[in-house]
Amino acid sequence: MSVPIVRTLAELRSIVAGWRREGAKVGVVPTMGALHQGHLSLVEAALAHSGRVIVTLFVNPKQFNNAADLAAYPRTENEDAAKLAPTGAHLLYVPNAEEIYPDGFATTVSVSGVSEGLCGAGRPGHFDGVATVVSKLFLQTGADVAFFGEKDFQQLHVVRRMAKDLDIPIRIIGCPTVREPDGLALSSRNVRLSPADRAAAPKLAATLFGAARKLAGGADAAPVIEEAKAAIIDVGYRSVEYLELRADDNLTLLPRADRKARLLAAAWLGDVRLIDNVEVAPEI
Repeated sequence: MSVPIVRTLAELRSIVAGWRREGAKVGVVPTMGALHQGHLSLVEAALAHSGRVIVTLFVNPKQFNNAADLAAYPRTENEDAAKLAPTGAHLLYVPNAEEIYPDGFATTVSVSGVSEGLCGAGRPGHFDGVATVVSKLFLQTGADVAFFGEKDFQQLHVVRRMAKDLDIPIRIIGCPTVREPDGLALSSRNVRLSPADRAAAPKLAATLFGAARKLAGGADAAPVIEEAKAAIIDVGYRSVEYLELRADDNLTLLPRADRKARLLAAAWLGDVRLIDNVEVAPEI
C-alpha cells in the first residue's frame, strides 16, 4: 500500500478539512527527504500522538547558504514514498517551489537569540530559511503537533521560539536522536561519506559522550572541550567548526555543567559536514 502524495496547497487543505470534520488530530513531520530511520522514528512518534499524520518533503533552498551543498543534497522522492508506505503515515506533501514561495514572495521569518552562534554562525541565513519554511508548513498543514529530531537541537529551539512568538497553535515535540549501532547519528548526509570517512565518523559521537561524562562530573568545560577537539581531529576529521557546552533550555553558553546542558558539535569529515549533540546531566 502506497502513501498518497499531494503536491498542491489547495488539495492539502481540502483533505485536512475533511479530517477536521471527522474530529481527527493532525500531526506533521517536516523533512527535506532522503529519509532514514531517524525520520521514520518521527513518523512513529507522530502516529502515537495523532489520528492523522502528514509527512512533508521539500528541499528548501532558503536554508542553504552554499549552492554546492544544495545541489549535492540527495533527492529521493520515490524511495522516500516507499519507505513511508509501511509506516501508516496518511499523506506525503511534496510541494514545488511555487507552492511555498510563489511569485513575488517577499517575507522572511527571522528568530534572534537561539539562532545565534553554533550552526547560525557557520551558516549565515540558514535559520531564517528554516523559520520561514517551517512557519509556512505549519500554516499550510494546519497541524496540531509537529515532530523534530533532537539531533538538530538548535533548529528545535528556533522552531519552538518561532511558533510561540507568532502564536501558531501547534505543539512542538522533540524526539531522541537515532544512531547507527556504532553510534553515528543518522543523517541524510551520511550517504556522501567515503568508506574510510564512514569508518572514522563514529568517533565524533564517542568523543562527545566521553566529554559529557567528564562535564557531568563537574569538570570545567574549556579543557574538556579542547581535549575533545584534538581527539576528533586525530581520528581524521578535517576541522571542528564548533564544540560548545550550552544550556539545554535556552542555549546559553556555559563554563561548566551546573544545570541540564547539551554538548553540541559540528565537524567536517572530508567534504561532509556532520553535526551531533549529547545531553549533559550534572551529577547531584
